[in-house]
Amino acid sequence: MKTIVVIPTYNEQANLARLIPTLVEKSPSDLEIIVVDDNSPDKSADEVKLWQKTYPTKLYLIERPTKAGIGSAYVAGFKMALELGADYILEMDADFSHDPADIKRLINACAQGADLAIGSRRVAGGQIIGWNWRRKMMSAGAGAFARFLLNLKTKDITAGFRCFKRNTLEKIDWQNATASGYAFQEEILYQVEKAGFTIKEIPVVFLDRQEGISKLSSNDIIEFFKLIFKLKFQIYAKKTQP
Repeated sequence: MKTIVVIPTYNEQANLARLIPTLVEKSPSDLEIIVVDDNSPDKSADEVKLWQKTYPTKLYLIERPTKAGIGSAYVAGFKMALELGADYILEMDADFSHDPADIKRLINACAQGADLAIGSRRVAGGQIIGWNWRRKMMSAGAGAFARFLLNLKTKDITAGFRCFKRNTLEKIDWQNATASGYAFQEEILYQVEKAGFTIKEIPVVFLDRQEGISKLSSNDIIEFFKLIFKLKFQIYAKKTQP
């Protein structure tokens, strides 16, 4: 089974220098990697090109001219992964917040019947390390609000560590997602749940980044709430149709 992980990057050169060889060493032997870089000033793309000499058949690079958002980066990466014939498509961060060793657990969950496996911080055994109490409260509160408003069953709706079966992506409309930033995660999860796919949350330990800075901005937070209210309005409109 062909497995590809998609990793969006912006100024992640130092992390990529460690992550790429770690992924190859700790992950299934057939794993391939797609890095989607948004013209990083720190030359992240050049770091990928250096590693392509070592792993010419395992490592792909999509270079984009401007910073266009993590959501649109995943759209570009998913498209390439499907074109390359991937059976399992993963998404993960470049900053070691997600443990590469957990990739096998997500793949196994899909192999055992899940259409989408999520590395979850909010189920028994899941944990967040490195966030202060305020950030934890804000994240948990926003997630609970969205779950209530949209009637979502998944506990960790903002998780960015996921494994999709090919069939799952082929059946949902990720290519026309309206969220270009981090809200892409909620938009796609909403589609997967409403389509009736089986979702399995696998407990993981999320470690706050050690290198670089977070890319989450106030615009991402605004987009998150705009998306939630837009989806809620769509639900209400369908219910009130004659």
